[in-house]
Amino acid sequence: MENQPSSSFVAAFTLLTWFFLTILLASPAIARSIPKNTELGNGNEKKAAVECEGRWIHIRELPARFNTELLQGCNSFPIFTNDFCPFLANHGLGPRTHNRSLSWYRTDSHYLEPFFHHRLLEYPCLTANPARADAVFLPYYASLDALPYLYSPDFYNDSAQHGLNLHRFLVDEDNPQIWARRSGHDHFVVMARPAWDFSQDPDIYPPSWGTSILHLPAFLNLTALTFESRPDSWQEHAIPHPTSFHPASLARLESWLDRARRSRRPKLMLFAGGGGGGGPNIRGSIRAECENRTDLCEVVDCSDGACSHDPIRYMLPMLRSRFCLQPPGDTPARRSTFDAILAGCIPVFFEELSARRQYGWHLPPDKYETFSLFIPKEDVVYGGVHVTDVLEAINDEKVRRMRRRVLELAPGVMYRRHGSSAGLRARKDAFDLAVDGVLRRIKLRSGPVGLPEPLLFDEEKDDVDSS
Repeated sequence: MENQPSSSFVAAFTLLTWFFLTILLASPAIARSIPKNTELGNGNEKKAAVECEGRWIHIRELPARFNTELLQGCNSFPIFTNDFCPFLANHGLGPRTHNRSLSWYRTDSHYLEPFFHHRLLEYPCLTANPARADAVFLPYYASLDALPYLYSPDFYNDSAQHGLNLHRFLVDEDNPQIWARRSGHDHFVVMARPAWDFSQDPDIYPPSWGTSILHLPAFLNLTALTFESRPDSWQEHAIPHPTSFHPASLARLESWLDRARRSRRPKLMLFAGGGGGGGPNIRGSIRAECENRTDLCEVVDCSDGACSHDPIRYMLPMLRSRFCLQPPGDTPARRSTFDAILAGCIPVFFEELSARRQYGWHLPPDKYETFSLFIPKEDVVYGGVHVTDVLEAINDEKVRRMRRRVLELAPGVMYRRHGSSAGLRARKDAFDLAVDGVLRRIKLRSGPVGLPEPLLFDEEKDDVDSS
């Protein structure tokens, strides 16, 4: 890990990324979504049939305008003043933080969609036959396609148009029987933004923030994997933000976890983030408390995207801290939650929506007390509660137990590198748990082929097994 890359470094990676894009766009695997020989034909059919029972996934063949062509505009994305092409390197993981880095990358969350797509191409239970599939993946880069509607003034009043072309393609144009088989209930897509950004009411005028893709009638049935879900939503389920840590072997994962386990932690608590101005709010209260207790609290200022591609800026302070504060910002959930878990820094939440009601496939909802703390934000902002007082009152043995539990959860919230070793593939990461969750969710809600209406299902059964 190191500081922000130099201009020459960015220029070099831009050239490399354009070369990568040329190869990517010409790749038969991407163009066709899946290779034609996906299903085993080497005498292992029976073994595959047993291991893949209930787990077959078909990847829809989408025109390039819905995925790879969107990547060609990486040097001119709306709102972003910097060239985003370098962060496409390594199939969306971004460039390594430095030449000798083995597991750390300058990852941008917008590129989880192409990275997830590439990881799914390695999935062992792909089928070219949609009728055989238990789930159908849409390799649609939704968040990249949404950028003009979210940030370009020329498109502000057209945000209800987002997704209409895909809607027509799936429902009317391209083998509509695939969608109609289960009315879209068996389809899923990754949308690398909070669900709030895709759920604007199309009937509101003037339009508010976001696009209306999740309001399209047919898309009410699909499962959207987003960075943050709305309360009690039928459509989406939250998955972890990608961190900058993407090991390729079990040894590299264990080496990092051992470092986090042994790290000396002189600071009681850390806040890495921005905001806090304006009227009374939880971030402002935390900053004020930290300014008065610099002996116990460290602040890493991440304003204006300062931490976006610079993991050393916050990971080293997290390794020095016992607790990492996770106050809500524009939305309740934060990427910092997953950075903290990787660092063995116990997360402290101030809203239920920040995690407990978001990531049930990756963090057991009924076990939050074993690896995190909750302090209602109203108690801090208006009730005179000091965060330092609450945290100092926790005895050292409980802190050690909680940290052990945090690090036990760490492998399940990081996305390992594509092409990982067999040993690491045996440990389920955030991608694996997301796929497991999708398959479980679709099975619970879609029922037998031909069922005219969706089944009601118990959301708690949709969460990770917490035993």
